[in-house]
Amino acid sequence: QVQLVESGGGLVQPGGPLRLSCAASGRTFSTYAMGWYRQAPGKQRELVATFTNGGSTNVANSVQGRFTISRDNAKNTVYLQMNSLKPEDTAVYYCNVRPPYMLSGYWGQGTQVTVSS
Repeated sequence: QVQLVESGGGLVQPGGPLRLSCAASGRTFSTYAMGWYRQAPGKQRELVATFTNGGSTNVANSVQGRFTISRDNAKNTVYLQMNSLKPEDTAVYYCNVRPPYMLSGYWGQGTQVTVSS
């Protein structure tokens, strides 16, 4: 029903910026939760930053003040602006969109972010 296309990942120097985007096709609404998760090698997938069903945001403490999530409802697109990147930010970043009546929602294919000098 919903397909997510992620882009913007790549290799970046520590301290540098990177912007991820996730465009959703299919039936989506502004009330759907939408945001970003990441999974580093050997670690569990974790929340990075999301818009909830109610329109508020959840942001991980580890990225607070460095990452900013934004949303363009007209384009069904969510963005993640990442600044002051650290090596520990290296992970595969996944987009997720979830209607209120679903527990897991829909996942993108993931985009690799590597922070290294």
